[in-house]
Amino acid sequence: MHPIILLARMDFTPGNLFGYIEDLQELTIIERPVRRSLKTPEEIERLTVDEELNDIERAVYLLSSGQDIQGTSVVANLPVLMRQNPAETLRRVLPKIREVLHVAGVEMQLTAAVSFLTILQEESVSIHTYSHSFLHIILQNLEHRDAGVSNAWLETLLAVIEALPKETIRHEILNPLVSKAQLSQTLQSRLVSCKIMGKLANKFETHIIKREILPLVKSLCQDVEYEVRTCMCRQLEHIAQGIGTELTKTVVLPELVELARDEGSSVRLAAFETLVNLLEMFDADDRSQTVLPLVKSFCEKSFKADESILVSLSFHLGKLCNGLYGIFTPEQHLRFLEFYKKLCTLGLQQENGHNDNQLQLQTLEQEKKYVSVRKNCAYNFPAMIVFVDPKNFHLELYSIFFCLCHDPEVPVRYTMAMGFYEVAKLLNSGVYTIHKELVTLLQDESLEVLDALVGHLPEILELMTNGGENSASESKLLSIPDLIPALTAAEQRAATSLKWRTHEKLLQKYACLPHIISSDQIYYRFLHRMLTIILTNNVLPVQKAAARTLCVYLRYNRKQEQRHEVIQKLIEQLGQGKSYWNRLRFLDTCEFIMELFSKSFFCKYFFLPVLELTHDPVANVRMKLCYLLPKVKSTLKIPADKLLLQQLELCIRKLLCQEKDKDVLTIVKRTVLELDRMEIAVDGFQKRFYENDLLDQEKERQELLLLEMEQLEKEKQQNEGRATNMSDKMFEKKRRDSKATSTLAKNVPLSFPGSSSSGTSTGKEGKKSKLVRSQSFSTQALHPKYSNIDKCPNRSASSGYTSSVSGMGKSSVLSFSDDSFRTRSTGNNGNTAFPSSSSLATTSRNSANSSDQKSNGNKDSHSRKMSM
Repeated sequence: MHPIILLARMDFTPGNLFGYIEDLQELTIIERPVRRSLKTPEEIERLTVDEELNDIERAVYLLSSGQDIQGTSVVANLPVLMRQNPAETLRRVLPKIREVLHVAGVEMQLTAAVSFLTILQEESVSIHTYSHSFLHIILQNLEHRDAGVSNAWLETLLAVIEALPKETIRHEILNPLVSKAQLSQTLQSRLVSCKIMGKLANKFETHIIKREILPLVKSLCQDVEYEVRTCMCRQLEHIAQGIGTELTKTVVLPELVELARDEGSSVRLAAFETLVNLLEMFDADDRSQTVLPLVKSFCEKSFKADESILVSLSFHLGKLCNGLYGIFTPEQHLRFLEFYKKLCTLGLQQENGHNDNQLQLQTLEQEKKYVSVRKNCAYNFPAMIVFVDPKNFHLELYSIFFCLCHDPEVPVRYTMAMGFYEVAKLLNSGVYTIHKELVTLLQDESLEVLDALVGHLPEILELMTNGGENSASESKLLSIPDLIPALTAAEQRAATSLKWRTHEKLLQKYACLPHIISSDQIYYRFLHRMLTIILTNNVLPVQKAAARTLCVYLRYNRKQEQRHEVIQKLIEQLGQGKSYWNRLRFLDTCEFIMELFSKSFFCKYFFLPVLELTHDPVANVRMKLCYLLPKVKSTLKIPADKLLLQQLELCIRKLLCQEKDKDVLTIVKRTVLELDRMEIAVDGFQKRFYENDLLDQEKERQELLLLEMEQLEKEKQQNEGRATNMSDKMFEKKRRDSKATSTLAKNVPLSFPGSSSSGTSTGKEGKKSKLVRSQSFSTQALHPKYSNIDKCPNRSASSGYTSSVSGMGKSSVLSFSDDSFRTRSTGNNGNTAFPSSSSLATTSRNSANSSDQKSNGNKDSHSRKMSM
């Protein structure tokens, strides 16, 4: 169908046909320069070098008469020549390189700067020899007309200064620097001098810096070119660290204050950033009297006249607020906080429709600047939490946190995702307040945001579930159901994208979930998904990540039935799958099983299924199995696994005898030699395998503990079920007894003839309490299972009941005779009558005398009459 569609779309009219021919001619024209670029025999002859020349001679020859590309190759190979023959290289090759560099192009210059730096780092020669041979070449090329070349040589020189002795630096670098920093020198020379002085400040004593370097610094800070003033201003930080606090206060700070008022915006920006970086060196007076007014001025001008500083101000605002925290008044504290909030929403008002006219006039450059400002605010958010105190987060910063997490620009949300873990750590017990934003970022449409969040996802989830205390515990428990759909949706979105590395990273981090959510939630929401990924995904790293995470889930699963089901699926769908690719993934999964589980677990469930793959029809599967066999053998213990060892040896014998693939047979022979050298562990600890045995014993103990916990949970559920049934029936019987008692109390006369009212009332209350006590006691003796006594007419039923109840009053149950278990009489209307007097007497035999029994019998017969 496709060729027919293609022909149908093509137009073979004469005009279009000539157009196709012209296109073909253009293709031939494009090919012609390729043919012309081939070397002629003369050029090949000129590029050919005698093979009998050694490396030094070849290098000298190429530098003397070769082309530029050959000379560049020699310069790039200079570190190798220095390692092989340093003396001859310094004597014959280096002078040639010095000559060539005078007329060399940019590529050779850059290559030479990198080679000289490599020789210094590798310490191929002593620092004295290096300074004598290479330093002069570096200094000669510092002022190259190309800025890129000049910067490359400058970087090499700054690295060399770190290793040179003071005297060499003073004579070779510092003394010439005085003349090169003069105003009469070129702009490039003065810029280089600024950077060199920043490096020299840490190499000399304070008095030398004060006498020889600081005058040059002041001169360059007053230079007529703003590029020089900017460059020198950025070096003031390094100079301040070299001269100490006192000189910084008297020399550097006044220069910074003056540069902060400079007419050039780049100079003001450099002064502001240097001030922020030097805050720790200023005392409280300098901060309050000098730095704080400057910072306030910067903040005021940033929105009005000098937007160039806005991006830098937003980037350093967190450091600035915390550096000046001790000198802020409450009003200033609130003012800076409001300024930060204003920066966080900069540029969003127009998008909300408040200023349509400005939206039309707003340039793309301005939009990028606003996005950068909000991104910097997101970067500084943890510092602002410290500034306002985590206790005030919900009141002061939560609304801003919400806005930044929902920002329309991806870079802002990406930065929030990167710093989410820091925010969670700072909030500590109040971390539950940002749960909704975690769900929002997990569901973000951009995979970059998800990738940034996943980096610390295990730590974040652990804080979410375990960080809250006291009042937060309820919210913590309620937050879990919201997290699970967000986690599953994030994995689905990563799976459907082309960014498999994000998907792999996400699956690796999901291995933390057994410590976060319950075993059943993992089983129903995540475990089967991992198996599906192994079976259907086409990316090998993703499949391996899913396989390992699946093994972790299996490791912490608490139900034996679920574990057996997963193991069966692994064996059937992977180990015995139709696709050889699935069988290969089964072997990968078995490696993870051996890593995470005990040896006995692997031998019990996976040893024989692995050996069955020795008969696999695909050579790649058999080959991978051969590589795995040493690890498989290491799981055996003698004498417990003697039969499994015999099975392993039998499979290896079959492979040696029946294998037809040459590559597999080679690996089999190599594996046999490795297996022969292996020692099999014996039951019990051995010195050689002590650490491994101890680790394996711990794994086995944890697996047995899971089985015991599962058994205890089952028993607990059974006991709770029994207790619930018993309590329900006991409550029903007590309700009936209390109803009958209340009916009895209403129908009994208040006084009897021949007795006083008080005595009669007292006797009546005593008889009624004994009646209720005897009825309730006899009711407690009956288990809900035997509420119908016809089901247990003999002693065996009673003994069965007593054996089934644990932790209850066995003595009270066993004290009853079979007479207490008698069928209750039931009327035609279905109403249950009270027990007979003989039954009640038998029940209360041990707690009443003969007169009580008689009165109790009379009371019971009277109650039956009243009930009738």
